[in-house]
Amino acid sequence: MRYFLYCRKSTEAEDRQILSIDSQEAELLRATSNWLDVQNVEVLQELQSAKAPGRPIFNRMLERIEKGEADGIVAWHPDRLARNSVDGGRVIYLLDRGVCKDLKFATFSFENNSQGKFMLSIIFGYSKYYVDSLSENVKRGNRAKVGRGWRPGRAPAGYKNCKDTRTIVPDAEHLPIIKELFALALTGGYTVKELYRKARNEWGYRTPTRKRSGGRPLALSSVYKILANPFYTGDFLYHGKLYPGKHQPIISLGEFALLQQWLGRPGTAKPQRYRFPFTGMIRCGACNLMVTAEHKANRYGSRYIYYHCTKRNTGERCPEPSVEARQLERQIQGFLQSLTIHQGLHEWLTTEALHLERDGNDKEIIRRSVQGAIQDLGKQEGVLLDLRIRELIGDSAFTKRREALQLEQAALRERQQKLDEENDWFEPAESLISFSNMAVKWFRDGADEIRRLILQTVGSNLILRDKILSIEAVKPFSTACSGGAILQRCGFVNDVRTMFAVRDASLLRILANIKRIRELVGEQSGPNPQAPSEASSHCGGRVPRSGRDG
Repeated sequence: MRYFLYCRKSTEAEDRQILSIDSQEAELLRATSNWLDVQNVEVLQELQSAKAPGRPIFNRMLERIEKGEADGIVAWHPDRLARNSVDGGRVIYLLDRGVCKDLKFATFSFENNSQGKFMLSIIFGYSKYYVDSLSENVKRGNRAKVGRGWRPGRAPAGYKNCKDTRTIVPDAEHLPIIKELFALALTGGYTVKELYRKARNEWGYRTPTRKRSGGRPLALSSVYKILANPFYTGDFLYHGKLYPGKHQPIISLGEFALLQQWLGRPGTAKPQRYRFPFTGMIRCGACNLMVTAEHKANRYGSRYIYYHCTKRNTGERCPEPSVEARQLERQIQGFLQSLTIHQGLHEWLTTEALHLERDGNDKEIIRRSVQGAIQDLGKQEGVLLDLRIRELIGDSAFTKRREALQLEQAALRERQQKLDEENDWFEPAESLISFSNMAVKWFRDGADEIRRLILQTVGSNLILRDKILSIEAVKPFSTACSGGAILQRCGFVNDVRTMFAVRDASLLRILANIKRIRELVGEQSGPNPQAPSEASSHCGGRVPRSGRDG
């Protein structure tokens, strides 16, 4: 008799404990070696679930049996052939008609008679029950998981599934890059393709390596999916519904809404043929709808830009009057003027820079000393291990001394890290001060893209009421304009230190915005757009750094 040796394994949970395809084949050949002639066997392998009809290799196998190309099937177990009533019924019907003359299984004894077919139908029925029961259990477990605030399934880019707690935690290797991706996207200064090229070529992002996938560059479609995924706000989609999550978010809901508008997602404002600089950023103080803009011409033919509530576009009346763009720009310039860093803080940072340079050599000596002490402790630990191997000291003494050495090493490494990071905040503070003192000039002389980006960088919660634009300054600019020189100095510096120490996402986004603004100003104005000599008299220029580029 001629046989098909059919091996199947599903990648789903139903077959988690089943032998691999190759193992099934080897075991079947070994189990049937005493009666099966390998010359009359054709091996068929399939990687697909059997819980629903439609397996192409299985279907072709049955068709070939009906054509007389084989007389029977050899499989590991009946559930390899069918876990659904349709496929199980087809196999039994072929036996009833005598088209399929025999079935052989390594783990189940089958005889082609009425009792054998009855038992086979029971096994097929049990296999279907197992799949249905497993599916219900999985669905019930997923519903419970959603209720606890955790998204079922594989974690999105930047996160990973924790097997121990069955939760989703940040991926320390990939999440910083995803944060940077969102930070640059929120500046509005990059296209999705530019972000894709940065992630792929500049940052070298590779997808997490898994058993059968991963380790590949990020695809352009994946960048779109990441930017459109509400998971990064702290919520998650499950079966089309949005649920609150317990995982760590990296952007706010407001920022996500702006991103969706920028991407042109369904349910958000569509891109305009003419882009006004401040649309999509300001809300109406009367009805809380977004403020839009349009061109208007007077009777003399002069054209003006007016901003007004979008409620008018629906045919309803809004009490908030429209405001001319130049009036709005003057108010924004006044707000930017209030962010100008006090001259006293500028002078203090200059003095601090000189002190840092003067103390640099001493700190380098301390840093080398700490590094030497860490290496010395490592050598002591090696000697201690050697003594234990030679049984010159006991377990108790070895453990006690090793723990003491490791504690010393941990303390020294913490000290080393503090030395390395002690002055990291200075560069961001310097960049923020330089930006705040140039913002008015850049806004006044810049193109619409620069103006929009400047306002996004320093302001939030923009409300237009009675033709007056209310803007809240974001940290650390909110403390930079809060009052007297001493309060300003302490508040601003403490904010920058704290935010940079924890790599605050909002601060990183601000710094990325500033970098992009400088690039755009450079493209518009030529080289060295922010040179101190061009700064207005209230600025004081960029803080000088001895031994560094200004």
